[in-house]
Amino acid sequence: MSLVQISGLKKSFQGTEVINGLDFSLEKGKCIALLGPNGAGKTTTLRMLSGLMAPTSGTITFTDAKKGEDIRRFIGYLPQFPVFYEWMSGFEFLTYVGKLAGLSHKQAKEQSLDLLQLVGILDAKNRRVGKYSGGMKQRLGIAQALIHRPELIMLDEPVSALDPIGRREVLDLLEGLKKETTILFSTHILNDAEEVCDEILFLHNGKIVESGTMEVLRDRHQQSKIDLIFKTHSDEYGEFFTNHELTQSVNMDGNRLSINVKDIELARRSFLQQISEKNWPLEKFELSSMTLEDVFMKVVGK
Repeated sequence: MSLVQISGLKKSFQGTEVINGLDFSLEKGKCIALLGPNGAGKTTTLRMLSGLMAPTSGTITFTDAKKGEDIRRFIGYLPQFPVFYEWMSGFEFLTYVGKLAGLSHKQAKEQSLDLLQLVGILDAKNRRVGKYSGGMKQRLGIAQALIHRPELIMLDEPVSALDPIGRREVLDLLEGLKKETTILFSTHILNDAEEVCDEILFLHNGKIVESGTMEVLRDRHQQSKIDLIFKTHSDEYGEFFTNHELTQSVNMDGNRLSINVKDIELARRSFLQQISEKNWPLEKFELSSMTLEDVFMKVVGK
């Protein structure tokens, strides 16, 4: 069931259009990635959806909202660079923002404890936020975005500034939060989107250029590919694969060859026969499906 419908969304700054007619919907209970390179318009899109920035034109419609109702009560938002009162404890900070969101003092305290438990930092509830690690601060930021029980939580680049440990903490948290609410998060890190998201929106030059589940995107753009790794430099074998009748394109990188082919089964048999007959020092032979990066690079035409 649709939670939000976005139609004809545009945004211009000083006559320059940076968001050019977005049309998409967000389904309830899904984790959706807004994926694109830096400068694609991800933050601008999230700020419009959150009500922090007015669109130049277009509509944002929440299915459950009444006409003219303030949609911000449906939304929890974590900016790319969240700011905390670092002299407060995590529990004090959440209680404070809960009361700002309209909860009573008792409700704010109860909800804060529940959320600290949910995001995995209950043991640090009395520690000053200034003593939290980067990953803990992001967890606290996600908790504050959830404090009023929104139907949609939006996260702007939630792991881009974290070290590997903090990144893993937040990705694991997002995986669990999918059971609690609808999630929309922006990122330029393709592996993160592929790992945790149900659906993906590709944003490029202010436009949605592709969307769907990973399975649908792979099926739509699938290219049969064979990856080979040799013990010696691939230049020694590249000519055979480059000139083979089943080869569409070849990428050589050191001792690795990635070959897009017309028919993967015929190519597999032919390549293995050649390698065996010539006794080439093959270390790895792999039939590969497209990664999210492969799909994205194909979609944006690079």
